[in-house]
Amino acid sequence: MSEGMTRAADDTVARLERLPFGRVHLRVASLLGVGTFFDAFDSLVIGAVLTVVINTFHVDFAMAGVLISAAYVGQFIGALTLGMLAERYGRRLGFIISLAIFGLLSLAAAAAWSFESLLVLRLLQGVGLGAEVPIAGALFNEFVRGRSRGRSVLLYESIFSWGILLAPLIGLLFFQLFGPELGWRLLFVFGALPVVVAVVAYFKLPESPRWLAEQGRSAEAGVLLDRMEADARSRGVKLAEPEVRAPADVKPTRFGELFSPYYRRRTALSWVIWFCGYFILYGFGVWLPALYVKLGGLPTQDALGLTAVASAIYLVEQYVFALTVDKVGRKPWFVGGFALSVVGGVVGAVAIALGATAWPVLFVAGLLMGLGISPVTAGLYLYTPELYPTRMRAWATATGSSLNRVASTIGPILVGALLGAGLGLSSVFIAFGVIAAVGMVVMAWLGIETKQRVLEELAQ
Repeated sequence: MSEGMTRAADDTVARLERLPFGRVHLRVASLLGVGTFFDAFDSLVIGAVLTVVINTFHVDFAMAGVLISAAYVGQFIGALTLGMLAERYGRRLGFIISLAIFGLLSLAAAAAWSFESLLVLRLLQGVGLGAEVPIAGALFNEFVRGRSRGRSVLLYESIFSWGILLAPLIGLLFFQLFGPELGWRLLFVFGALPVVVAVVAYFKLPESPRWLAEQGRSAEAGVLLDRMEADARSRGVKLAEPEVRAPADVKPTRFGELFSPYYRRRTALSWVIWFCGYFILYGFGVWLPALYVKLGGLPTQDALGLTAVASAIYLVEQYVFALTVDKVGRKPWFVGGFALSVVGGVVGAVAIALGATAWPVLFVAGLLMGLGISPVTAGLYLYTPELYPTRMRAWATATGSSLNRVASTIGPILVGALLGAGLGLSSVFIAFGVIAAVGMVVMAWLGIETKQRVLEELAQ
């Protein structure tokens, strides 16, 4: 790369790092946030409709697990393919294509005529779902300055938790208004709104200035930065002179660099944490409403209500996480979160073995596991982009996220297989406790602290 491009990238970063949160940041966060909300909603709505779909298409536990996992197979493919696209052609384009894919396929899923058709449509929908959040995470990380990056990114990422919280509540509302048979289809229609967001983003979403500068498009980055600086001055902000705290390492994108001597330790850390965190979140969480009904004997409305209560608690925790992560750090939260998930798995396994009633155990043990894993899974969209340079940030986040999809595919199938084999809930809790223990050990061993540091400094 030319010396001029390197200087332009350094200048871009120096100008960005002195900018407080402003109107452009808010626009980016709003557009990405709406997409991220629907990513969570469309990913987890299958949990809300599962009990109805089981009855409508007459499927057993094992096949229900396959249906849950279908979208995650697609997400694995989407994370890798659209992650590469976002690195080559820009974060903005990758985000828009992701939204359009999963919105359109949600609309198609509303018209599913059989279990097999719904399975295929959910798999295809996953291509868009798998790419949206990691691309959005990389893009937003590249807009905000280092000293408050943790708080800013996690407050934006909390919108994903709102999607998790509202998916069962919106499901409950639709079932009450339209009945179960029509309600589950209309939930998929609601999940098609990202198509509208994609159109708005096409006209309103700016590209990452960091990415533009490293692609030799510093003039475009400069125009955007001029607008951001003018906005800051109009609000009375006195901007310091730009200061290069760490020089940009401008090189061509090489996708295999993830496994180079410098980055392979970080890649191993990222992949293990993504796998373990989402194995628990989706492997257990998506099944929970159906388990309340099938094993706990609760009505569907009560099952969705308990799921929403737990999600509300996780949301409060996420705001505590966001407001403290730049002081406490990423590593203590991650290690502590995995440890609490281990406790949840042990509590659940022991309680079931002692003959406790299923639904209270599901709620209490599930709440402990969720409280532990919620900051981990939210924080990964902050932490992973911090570990890599701009030339492969979206790709690295997408590949890490692809392990999330592998875990999210295996987890629900494993739960269905364990229950279908008659091994009971204790075996499920043991499996999740072991996975949480692996995540805890790896994070404690390989994890590095990234709080309040410039992205270019962390990448070196």
